[in-house]
Amino acid sequence: MLQKTSLKARTGGQVLVDQLLIHGADTAYCVPGESYLEVLDALHDVQDKFSLINARHEAGAANMAETYGKLTGKPGICMVTRGPGACHAAIGVHIAQQDSTPMILLVGQIARDTTDREAFQEVDYRAMFGPIAKWATQIDDPARVPEYMARAFRVATSGRPGPVVISLPEDMLTEVVSVADARPYTATHAGLSPDNLDMLKTEIAQAERPLLLLGGSGWSDESAAAITRFAEANKIPVTTSFRRQDIVNNLSPVYAGDFGTSTAPSLYAHQRDADLLVVIGARLGEMTTKTYTTMQSPNPETRLVHLYPDADEIGRVYSPDLGIAAAPVSVAAALDGVDLGRAEAWGGWCEKLHADYLTDTEAPNGGDWDLDMGVALAQLRDELPDDVVVTLDAGNHTGWAQRFLRFGRPGRIVGSTCGAMGYSVPAAVAASIAEPERLTLSFVGDGGFMMSGNELATAAQYGGRPIVLLFNNGIYGTIRMHQERDHPERISGTTLQNQDFVKMAEGLGAHAERVTKTEDFAAAFIRARESGRPALIELVTDPEQISTRTTISKLRAAAQKKSTPTSAKG
Repeated sequence: MLQKTSLKARTGGQVLVDQLLIHGADTAYCVPGESYLEVLDALHDVQDKFSLINARHEAGAANMAETYGKLTGKPGICMVTRGPGACHAAIGVHIAQQDSTPMILLVGQIARDTTDREAFQEVDYRAMFGPIAKWATQIDDPARVPEYMARAFRVATSGRPGPVVISLPEDMLTEVVSVADARPYTATHAGLSPDNLDMLKTEIAQAERPLLLLGGSGWSDESAAAITRFAEANKIPVTTSFRRQDIVNNLSPVYAGDFGTSTAPSLYAHQRDADLLVVIGARLGEMTTKTYTTMQSPNPETRLVHLYPDADEIGRVYSPDLGIAAAPVSVAAALDGVDLGRAEAWGGWCEKLHADYLTDTEAPNGGDWDLDMGVALAQLRDELPDDVVVTLDAGNHTGWAQRFLRFGRPGRIVGSTCGAMGYSVPAAVAASIAEPERLTLSFVGDGGFMMSGNELATAAQYGGRPIVLLFNNGIYGTIRMHQERDHPERISGTTLQNQDFVKMAEGLGAHAERVTKTEDFAAAFIRARESGRPALIELVTDPEQISTRTTISKLRAAAQKKSTPTSAKG
């Protein structure tokens, strides 16, 4: 007769922490709160197996967890308290949703017997997070914690990855139960059937000027290498979606650039010339399609093949000639080693696109500006290690990295694709704490740094050593650019009066210095790397140089020309 396994009595908080360990979680980012004290107490007993990083702000903690999800492919775990804590963390959930990043946000909640009384910090998290999370729920029975947590890990990682939000009533976490643990989760992904593979190969083989567009999440180093081998063997040019340039080595002879905020005009022309666009892993969203203008909706003029892990996304805006629900890893594995026999025919097309990419990323002459970051980064890029992690904030300053640095595995580019300011510094802190010996660079503007620069203190506390490149031009640059384009010389709300960033960073435990000339950047960067601490280099740039491709004067001149009526004929 089978003996029943005796179950140990545990609090709901202890059961939850045990599930985290069972499902392979090893790190969480938090701001502590009394609503989930039982979870914090349970984590005290597993400090040898689990790292708890307490951030300085819930938005920072959520962004750190989202970064963990990007870098590892496992759900990043964030813990916050009810009400204000959850509201602050919402930005990380929004980023994870739009960036397709696996993440689990655990929110301490009011006690169950005070629900619907507008108790202290009461919020309905199903209603609050429902529109921006893959799944938002609450665990009311501690005996069901294993069930809910197993489902949370599966939902966060299966199909199109994304965020899960779980509300944890504080009295549920203190209740004692005897319950079995769940099995370790496994993610479910759509594969590429032999018939679908044959259709895909036929579509590509019959094209005269095929173009690959790779993006989205879920790419492993192995799948990135496999799709690169396929493209190189067949001489098919490869582009990437916004902030996904690390899928293919940018010096590969097939790489043609990225579709985002720093796209070369020549690449848009090549997209129009292509007679087949094969999209793998990327959503055809606003950033990648230049606000839905580079392709016609719903029926693109160019033949379109779209492979994406979630069938519901295919055809959302653009109706493809062939749509296949398949994860990038399965597509890359299926195409690895495939020879379509058209390499000779496609060789010239591929060479042209790669040559234009290289031309667009050549260093500018640097003669017009005291500090020209295009020149500085072009000088730096060949000295960076292959595994460098680059984190990007929102704003025009990121164009310098996106245009003039080179990316490719094992290096990573980590940036919000939804335009969230304040992302880069927490992201760099999380990456550097995880691997302090790995060089991590944060690109952030003066506006974005003031939203989350305090997380340098978190890096100092936990041994992280990111280098923050802070672009200080005294304005909200992207908005000023749009303002000058649409309302030239009518400045409103976009000027910043900044304080001493060097002193601020030093006060947070970082090495810090200010650079005002191009020729001084390289030495400052070396000193930052050798400091052995978090570091900040304040880069004082001219607001006139509003982006890598234009100036405020040019914007004003174009606006003036547009507003000047043409004289009547006759």
